Amino acid sequence: MIYTVPLQPTAAQSMTCPIAGLQCHIWLRQLSTGLYMDLTVGTEALLRGVVCQNGTNIIRNPASLLPGRLYFTDTQGTDDPTFSGLGSRFLLHYEDDTS
Repeated sequence: MIYTVPLQPTAAQSMTCPIAGLQCHIWLRQLSTGLYMDLTVGTEALLRGVVCQNGTNIIRNPASLLPGRLYFTDTQGTDDPTFSGLGSRFLLHYEDDTS
């Protein structure tokens, strides 16, 4: 199953949402060098300052608390995500291992 994380087109945002039955906190921020993400699952930090790229799995540790894939897609091409297109052009997807 693929879940789309709801995002807003703002340069910095923070949200808490359930993913794979786990409480996840996502923080996104746009810097001059790209869009970056922090991800906390429960009370454990999984990612800090990871650059977001189109089609690339953000969670690269197979032993992660969050099974599956977390990735951005560009609905209009192959660009890396920028804040102005979040939630419309650039979508953040979570795909669990059952898909």
